Amino acid sequence: MTKRLPTVLLAATAAIAIGMPIGSAVSAARQNETYRQLDAFIEVFLRVRENYVEPVDDQTLLKGAIDGMLASLDPHSSYLTARDHAQMRSQTDGEYGGLGLTVTTEDGAVKVVAPTDDTPAARAGIRAGDFITHLDGQLIFGSTIDEAVDRMRGRPGTSIKLTVVRPGVTKPLEFTLKREIIKLQPVRWEARGNVGVIRISSFNRQTGEATRLAITALDRQLGASLQGFVVDLRSNPGGLLDQAIEVADAFLERGEIVSQRGRTKESIERYYARSPDLTGGRPIVVLVDEGSASAAEIVAGALQDSRRALVVGQRTFGKGSVQTLIPLSAETGLRLTTARYYTPSGRSVQEQGIDPDILVPQLTDPQRLERPRVREADLRNHLVAERSADDKLVEEDGKTDRRFAFTAEELKAKGITDFQLDYAVRILARLGGGIQYAALEPAGR
Repeated sequence: MTKRLPTVLLAATAAIAIGMPIGSAVSAARQNETYRQLDAFIEVFLRVRENYVEPVDDQTLLKGAIDGMLASLDPHSSYLTARDHAQMRSQTDGEYGGLGLTVTTEDGAVKVVAPTDDTPAARAGIRAGDFITHLDGQLIFGSTIDEAVDRMRGRPGTSIKLTVVRPGVTKPLEFTLKREIIKLQPVRWEARGNVGVIRISSFNRQTGEATRLAITALDRQLGASLQGFVVDLRSNPGGLLDQAIEVADAFLERGEIVSQRGRTKESIERYYARSPDLTGGRPIVVLVDEGSASAAEIVAGALQDSRRALVVGQRTFGKGSVQTLIPLSAETGLRLTTARYYTPSGRSVQEQGIDPDILVPQLTDPQRLERPRVREADLRNHLVAERSADDKLVEEDGKTDRRFAFTAEELKAKGITDFQLDYAVRILARLGGGIQYAALEPAGR
């Protein structure tokens, strides 16, 4: 009985017979296998188009095939339609219409990534991690993200009712919101005593310039009494790379800010700071949490590695990949992951995130322990971090830090509504010879 030889072996045998290099034969065999798979795809496409229980148009089938291919790569590669392009432009330009919510889908449910500061959603009290189940009483479970966003957007001044399920809360919550023109203000600032607080909520086209203006305004307001800056990057989902570089550059005199490394060893780009440091070398504390991602992690990592700032809060999200926008036509494009980010010391941000120098929980959030924490490492098909030999594993001893033994009620009684921010401000006040943090230690503990 004659057995059929494997295709690759047959190709290699034929290559030897005619003097073709074996490597070329194997490559040709792989190419033939690719063609067979493409033939199978065309066959499935035709069968579905002709025999599916309901009529379906070619555009829907082809877009589904493209989306499926990109979804098999990583969570951040995607195909952009004309509608997607318009949404991306509105967010990077800093203005769009709606409720001020960034949402995603998780197992068919619409999940809140973050509400934007000073928008209808933020003012109503909607939180990151909430699940939106109904819009105006209609169930939206199983809807696509585009369908959900379209229904939440509308003419400014009109209202919409959201039903929300919040982890840790037994009954659904209902919010009636009035739509507005959302003008993203990526940077806000205030003086807390002699400390300048700069809140950066996103990295759109205005962020770099707005950060420089905030530094200048605080310097003019406080003058010689200015003790330092708190740069608040909590729940900042990221944005434009060039704006992250501009923000880090405002606080640095020199040195590398970030590098991005692609598929080959030769594809490395490095970005450097240029003099001057606009803060005049004053102390800096950077606040981060699990929602600090991408561009926010670039800034935190750059200031931490250069020993320019103390990073305080919780470990960041861990999105350390670079997406390149590749135009496919006048209206469509491909957002493709093409590289990884690295901090100046060579640490990969991907999956691992940025570990704070001082781990500080948000004690004024009474539900912090019940709220699920989602990071890049939890996403399906995320890129695996490239770890170096000197990566360290830090073990926690499980002991409660005396400084963090407060309850939310105890802090509220002391007038503290944001423990992490208050802690950061007190660090700078202490460096400047001001209030000692020991004054807040709970008695008898």
